[in-house]
Amino acid sequence: MFIPFLLVLASLLPSIFGLKFDIQAHPGHEQHDKERCIRNFVQNGQLVVVTAIVSGSRGDGQMLNMNIHDTLGNQYSKPRDVAGENRYAFTAHADAAFDVCFENILTSGHGSPSRHVELDIDIGADAKDWSAIQAGEKLKPVEADLRRMEEVVHELVDELEFLKLREQKLRDTNESTNERVKWFAFGTMGMLVGLGAWQIVYLRAYFRSKHLI
Repeated sequence: MFIPFLLVLASLLPSIFGLKFDIQAHPGHEQHDKERCIRNFVQNGQLVVVTAIVSGSRGDGQMLNMNIHDTLGNQYSKPRDVAGENRYAFTAHADAAFDVCFENILTSGHGSPSRHVELDIDIGADAKDWSAIQAGEKLKPVEADLRRMEEVVHELVDELEFLKLREQKLRDTNESTNERVKWFAFGTMGMLVGLGAWQIVYLRAYFRSKHLI
């Protein structure tokens, strides 16, 4: 009963991202505002496999380019003129979000042709070739599934720990901001009270000099 439960649990918690979409071709040079990007988050040291199945063929008047990079400036892959099934693997350099961007440039002809893209992103344990691992280490199917589930659970624990640390940092930042706002409010009130007292003293001295009081 325990092993089937783990199999169900692992199947409910995959790190797989799949998407299908069409991207229109545009004339002219490469433009960042014409890119279509898909963002995902990855932890430092995790394996990521990006599989893109692109319709059409090279030389059909369209040139679809890809750009895989993260928000910290790390460039992982930048293939040009992509068509057919393509697979790109990389190991993340940091805890950060990464983007898989597509741009379709019209190289010849007229109109608004498009390319159909099927994108799959496998992260962590799901990015590994478990068939090859099973064959290389001579594991039974159940043992391979248990190995995969073990890695998935470790990744979940690491992600929860990362979220816990991030929540702690946000809480510390929030408390620091509240403390600064409190002292700023006290300082503002003190300045207003001091300014009011100075105005009273000044006006009293002014009226006395004019013999009005």
